[in-house]
Amino acid sequence: MFVSRLILGGDVRLPTTIIIADDHPLFRGALHQALSSLMPTAHIVESNGMDELSKTLAEERDVDLILLDLAMPGVQGFSGLMYLRAQYPGVPVAIVSATEDGVIIRRAMDFGASAFIPKSLDIETIGNAIKAVLAGDSWVPPDIDISATEDKETANLVRRLSTLTPQQVRVLMMLSEGLLNKQIAYELSVSEATVKAHVSAILDKLGVDSRTQAVIVASKFAIGSRQTSSNTD
Repeated sequence: MFVSRLILGGDVRLPTTIIIADDHPLFRGALHQALSSLMPTAHIVESNGMDELSKTLAEERDVDLILLDLAMPGVQGFSGLMYLRAQYPGVPVAIVSATEDGVIIRRAMDFGASAFIPKSLDIETIGNAIKAVLAGDSWVPPDIDISATEDKETANLVRRLSTLTPQQVRVLMMLSEGLLNKQIAYELSVSEATVKAHVSAILDKLGVDSRTQAVIVASKFAIGSRQTSSNTD
């Protein structure tokens, strides 16, 4: 656990802690080095997948920002973002992605991202985006149009998916992988009765009548890759 402190004007403050979650070591390392030059006092931690990110979040104290890639081990589509926003609502998440699709950016923001930062941007712009988020603002690329509204059905599904708890997100992802209740219970170290209760809650929140319909909803947003965290219900 990082426990170093800065003493400024008599106040004891923890330095800014940023986690870079990306499975491309060259990009991750380059971003780490660039942020270190822009923010010399920041504590920057790297994670190469969702499993490692979960462990880091369990160990680190007062994380100020997570920089999350949409495609890395343990993450598919918006599943990682949904899970983090539900499990750690007080920690802002900025998506750092190779895509520059306006619809994807809009959905990411709808799912609770504080920023969407294309990897093609120069480091100065990336740094400005990160500083904006740390200051409590949101940020999207100014030259990409995200104003187009999606149809009411899609917008409603985004809203409904956003109401799932962290454990319900995990169960939905496992349903999408075709796991049975018994298998899900084993993976989460809970009873089958608990899994059934989660499935019922998922169906109710998504406004569907069957597991198959829930999986169809999840597939529209590529929510089908598991992550690990605590086994709390």
